[in-house]
Amino acid sequence: MNLPNKLTISRIIIAIIIILILIGGNYTGSIFGIEIPKIFVNETIVIDLKYIIAGVLFIIASLTDFLDGYIARKYNLITDFGKLIDAIADKILVNSVLIILSAQGFIHPIVPVIIIIRDSIVNSIKMLAASNGKVVAAIKSGKIKTACLMVGIVLTLFYNLPFELFNISVAKVLLFVATILSVVSGIQYFSLNKHLIKNK
Repeated sequence: MNLPNKLTISRIIIAIIIILILIGGNYTGSIFGIEIPKIFVNETIVIDLKYIIAGVLFIIASLTDFLDGYIARKYNLITDFGKLIDAIADKILVNSVLIILSAQGFIHPIVPVIIIIRDSIVNSIKMLAASNGKVVAAIKSGKIKTACLMVGIVLTLFYNLPFELFNISVAKVLLFVATILSVVSGIQYFSLNKHLIKNK
């Protein structure tokens, strides 16, 4: 259990806490027995602080994703367990938050549906490549998709502030772009590795 793997485990723990905050607080009006107040911004935007708390935790969890990979590569601490648990942690963090935000009416259901389907296909391609002793490298469209998705989720949790004050839907635009890029990158991954599927 090296440092990168500990950081990855911490991301899973933070993800579970975020899930509990978003789901538990939704029905009780409190988080772990603590009443969470609502704030009025500009007399038109009502902010439930549980989403702000979840957004801050999401940022922290995302930073651990960057750090564990950076440390693992720099100090040659890459392990098979690390690769597995890192992928699991990413999906727990991002996909669960997308599903909850969709269920609570913040984003359209098509966003998590497309992104989760795409991830399932790409992960299957990566596993197939690994079984053939090959590594599927990340592509540019996939990296841009991830960046748009992460920022879009954070802004959604932060009620699209400060852009909401100017009626600019940056969060929705970023999630829309991430959804489109999910399809584009998924097609690219398939096209670049379809020979592996044909060989099977």
